[in-house]
Amino acid sequence: MKKALPFIIALVVLVGGYFLISMNYQNGALTVKQQADKTWANVEGAYQRRNDLIGNLVNTVKGAADFEKSTLEAVVNARAKATAIQIDPTNITPAQLEQFQQAQSGVSSALSRLLVTVEKYPDLKTNQNFLKLQDELASTENQILTSRTRYNESVEVYNNYVLRMPNKFFLTGYVERAFFKADAGAENAPKVNFDFN
Repeated sequence: MKKALPFIIALVVLVGGYFLISMNYQNGALTVKQQADKTWANVEGAYQRRNDLIGNLVNTVKGAADFEKSTLEAVVNARAKATAIQIDPTNITPAQLEQFQQAQSGVSSALSRLLVTVEKYPDLKTNQNFLKLQDELASTENQILTSRTRYNESVEVYNNYVLRMPNKFFLTGYVERAFFKADAGAENAPKVNFDFN
C-alpha cells in the first residue's frame, strides 16, 4: 500500500488539477457566451422595435384613401415573414443567420418602397403621426446597425475564446458562432441618376 500511495496522490492531484483547469475554462466560456447571447437579444429587440413601428406606420398610411394597396401588402407580408423566423442564440449557424438577414432585408426593401411611394401624397407627408413614425424608423435603423456591430464584436470575443488552444480542448460543447455579414451586392456603390426631365 505504501508503494501505491505516491501514485494515488499523483492521480488525485492530476484529476483535481484537470477539473480545476476545466472549471476555469468553462466559467470563462460561460461569460463570453452570455455576452454574445445578450447582444443577440439586443439585435432581436431592435428588429422588434422596427416591426412594431411598421405596424403603426402601415395603419397611418392606410388613412390615405387612394394609397397603393400592393405597397402596403408588401410591407405587411415582409414583416410577417421576418417575424416568423426564430433563431436559437446558442446555436446560430451561418445558414440561419443568412435566412434571418434575407428576411430583414425584405422588410427594409418593402419599407423603402413604401417611403418612396409616400412622396406622391402631400397630405401624408405633412401628417405629424407619419413624420414622427418616419423619424423613429430612421432612429431604429441606427439602433439595428449598432446592435449588429456589437453582436459581431461579442461573437469575435466568444469565437476567439472557445476556438483557441488549449481552451478548445476543454470546451468541446461550444461551437463557433456566425457573424452578421453585409447583404449581397452591398460592396457596390449605388448608381445615382438624377433625371430632371
